[in-house]
Amino acid sequence: MDVNRTVTNRLIDWIQEESLEKPFTSVADEIGVDEKTVRNIFNDYVAELEAQTEFRTPKWLGLDEVHLLKNYRFVVTDVENKSVIDILRKRNKNVIISYLSKLKDIDKVELVAMDMWRPYKDAVNMVIPHAKIVIDKFHVVKLANEGLEKIRKANRQNVSAKERRQLMRDRYVLLTRRKDLNDFDDQIKLQVWTDMFPLLGQAYELKEQFFDIYEAKTVDEAYKLYQEWISNVPKGLMTYFEDLIKAMTNWEEEIFNYFTSPITNAYTESLNRLIKTINHIGRGYSFEALRAKILFTQGYRKVKRKKKFKEVEVTFGKMLPDQMPNWLEPEYEWVYEEIYGADFSTLIKAMDEGSF
Repeated sequence: MDVNRTVTNRLIDWIQEESLEKPFTSVADEIGVDEKTVRNIFNDYVAELEAQTEFRTPKWLGLDEVHLLKNYRFVVTDVENKSVIDILRKRNKNVIISYLSKLKDIDKVELVAMDMWRPYKDAVNMVIPHAKIVIDKFHVVKLANEGLEKIRKANRQNVSAKERRQLMRDRYVLLTRRKDLNDFDDQIKLQVWTDMFPLLGQAYELKEQFFDIYEAKTVDEAYKLYQEWISNVPKGLMTYFEDLIKAMTNWEEEIFNYFTSPITNAYTESLNRLIKTINHIGRGYSFEALRAKILFTQGYRKVKRKKKFKEVEVTFGKMLPDQMPNWLEPEYEWVYEEIYGADFSTLIKAMDEGSF
């Protein structure tokens, strides 16, 4: 029997495993116990897993968020190894500061990839002032696309209902880089819409030119291209690209750090599909259960074996270790492992196979 509850140890083990796979209410109904009992057993189990698991502090730290169970959750990643280290319930500054302050070997962190969320920057500057902040380029170029979208929507009032629907269907053409438009029909669609709406055509060219900045080989080249870009924005389009220009002004240093340290959290975008699946199957699940399923399922982890001596007990006949002769050297083996978090590609594969 369990020392703390009037249930068997075997049942405790079963509840622990099942509560990672099913909602607490389902587990409780299946075995005829109170849901609170299942929840408490699960919480103890997660605390045990937390104590047993030590994720390696990455050299390149990623700070991001996902929309999970109707709220934004703070996601910590290992950018270099493309893995999830933790998922926290909230993403306010105090939570982030508390988390970063508890990281082991925090001095190892050299770069921090993030989006333009001020609490991230404030927390990093307070706890890891030596680390260089790099704004994820996809969050920057996204603002260029959003500026183009504002103009497309503004032009909807100047067309017929049929043309409005067509413009909506063809929006992907406007948001695609010209060099990636391989289909001739898509090239024709782009030409038609930009000819019909000259302002939209100018905005498309500005979007393309902004994306070209991220093809610069040096930070000086990137800065020069940006100065040329902003000087080419006509007054009539300034309001549409206002958010992008404001971001470039407020986050200039962190944005241009990308050109000396080109790291990105882009792979976390692939989590969108996973999160949608989790939200779908997660009805009735707690945030804690979903977090535990991602972080502590053995098969999802990225683990690297490291070389480290560990003494192995040696028996010499029936002699105890402290009775061994001095000439008998103890044996050693290489057994140390580093846990890099939950591997993104493994999580996505599990989802595609229906095993998540």
